[in-house]
Amino acid sequence: MGNNNQSNKDPEEFNEKEFYDRGESVNGEGGDKMSDEAEEVNAAEDTVEQPETDENDLQHKYDELNDSYLRLNAEFDNFRKRTLKEKADLIKSGGERVLLDIITLVDDFDRALESLHKTEDREAMLEGMDLIYMKFVAFLKQHGVNEIEAIGQPFDADSFEAITTIPAPEASQKGIVVDCIQKGYRLNDKIIRFPKVIVGE
Repeated sequence: MGNNNQSNKDPEEFNEKEFYDRGESVNGEGGDKMSDEAEEVNAAEDTVEQPETDENDLQHKYDELNDSYLRLNAEFDNFRKRTLKEKADLIKSGGERVLLDIITLVDDFDRALESLHKTEDREAMLEGMDLIYMKFVAFLKQHGVNEIEAIGQPFDADSFEAITTIPAPEASQKGIVVDCIQKGYRLNDKIIRFPKVIVGE
């Protein structure tokens, strides 16, 4: 009889309950799927935002490097201009110093010429001229200019300019500078005027 009561249950009531039970089951599974899909969407959005962040970082680094380059280039340009100005000033001031030293020697010549017209003491005049000459030699040495020793030296085409040759008075003088027509000078290690010489052969 109990079986009859169970079989006599309203079919609509049974179907409604089963429908709700199945619905809850479907909703539960569907909810889990929707949650997973939402997480995947969020992950995809994070992946899209990441390249944008990297691009911003690269742009920032580029701006910093470009700014550093521009500053360095400006500093170098200022340094170059300053160096050129200092070099020009050095050359100018160096020339002024040399001219002042020459002016001092010119003053000595003026006094010597004035005395030459007034005095009859030949010895005193020669002594004065010798003194002025020695001042000139000291002036040249002071500025790195030295006379090139020529007479008695073996002839060297890199150091001397041969004007002519003459028969050597002695065999030992062959290929030797026997006379100097014009003195030569060296500025530090550079020959600025070659000695004009006569060579024995």
